[in-house]
Amino acid sequence: MELRCRGCDTVVDPLGPSPWACPHVRDEDDIDHVLVVPDLPGAIDTSRTLEAGSANPFLRYRERLASYGAALEVGWSDEQFVDRVSSLDGAIERVWGSGFTVTPARLEQRLAVALGRDPDSLWVKDETQNVSGSHKARHLFGLALWMDVRGDVAQPLAISSCGNAAMGAAVIAAALGRRLTVFVPEWADGAVVGRLDALGAIVERCPRRDGEVGDPCVLRFREAVARGALPFGCQGPDNALTIDGGRTIGWELAEQVPDLDSVYVQMGGGALTTSVIAGLVEGGCAAKVFVVQAEGCAPFDRAWRRAGEVGLAGAIAMRSTAMWPWEAEPLSAATGILDDEAYDWAAAVKGATLSGGGSIVAPEPLIVRAHEMAHEYTAIDADATGTAGLAGLLAADPSVADSPVTDSPVTGLPGVGAGSSGSAAVLFTGVTRH
Repeated sequence: MELRCRGCDTVVDPLGPSPWACPHVRDEDDIDHVLVVPDLPGAIDTSRTLEAGSANPFLRYRERLASYGAALEVGWSDEQFVDRVSSLDGAIERVWGSGFTVTPARLEQRLAVALGRDPDSLWVKDETQNVSGSHKARHLFGLALWMDVRGDVAQPLAISSCGNAAMGAAVIAAALGRRLTVFVPEWADGAVVGRLDALGAIVERCPRRDGEVGDPCVLRFREAVARGALPFGCQGPDNALTIDGGRTIGWELAEQVPDLDSVYVQMGGGALTTSVIAGLVEGGCAAKVFVVQAEGCAPFDRAWRRAGEVGLAGAIAMRSTAMWPWEAEPLSAATGILDDEAYDWAAAVKGATLSGGGSIVAPEPLIVRAHEMAHEYTAIDADATGTAGLAGLLAADPSVADSPVTDSPVTGLPGVGAGSSGSAAVLFTGVTRH
């Protein structure tokens, strides 16, 4: 098994030294260097039915995990891998109160009717009851398995995050008994910071320095990695292996609703989108995927348009023409998708294009309205970041839900549209922090 850089085609051994990022990344290089995790399709353990709470996805889908393939390469047996997943999950349950199980995908009929859709046409994949309250812990559990397989036991861990990813990292680091430093923005929510402190994480607030371009949290995080910390986060360019565990959400959704027509996925840094697209494809689901960003911060849409002009390969070869950090710090109620860049943009462009989907920029009134509707018409206590995919569905069909949008901001392929026809799914990915 090998990792291969999308930008320069360098091959990296995931069991070798520092497999997290392409070794050829250079400041003066304008190539988008991101390692790609291989697709390892494997059998599914169907001895337990796929019901919410019925199985640990890291066991059910283990033969599809790249970490499983690597474990077998170094001499682990299937039983050893199962035992390690179960042991780590038990430690997480002791820290968080519950471990990993399949999360539900439900028909939300009241919400569908409020959107003017057929009542049996809208599915919501609910990640709010997952470990740490969001999907982020899936990525980080996957990294923890990789650390075990590789024998990475000494390095301190580091992550850049404003909320959900930090919580996921802190829960799993506590279960592992590992030191974790979390780099957060100055405006990070006090309740979240308090929980991070209680979990034993070291929290560093990151003010912007004079003349600095980009997210100061990411910059401080990368400085820590340069000093020897292991990148324990959800950004593919910094740790490609974070995609591995994230794919479980796509595998679940593909098995739960195999005949979906479309899926709307909110994007910040892009690891969720990349993982879901990969998981859907590997699970045999042919749904169109629409990538959703808030109008206050939509770097993916810019890259999508650029790739449409020069081709994806051309955009990858000239990254600075497609992706660059904030010009000014963005604002939105969906604070968790205000990443300074869409780090995993290229994989998402490729996946959305092949699926027949597109890019959606949701105006801020729809970000707010989607959050209101989620609470009004479902029993899921998701935050505004977690419901941003629903804002994309609203933006794709401006005739529904008293949408203030007059021109659909969907950027897809010629002849491809979104709207209220066919079965659709959205992901509610983060719980409201009280």
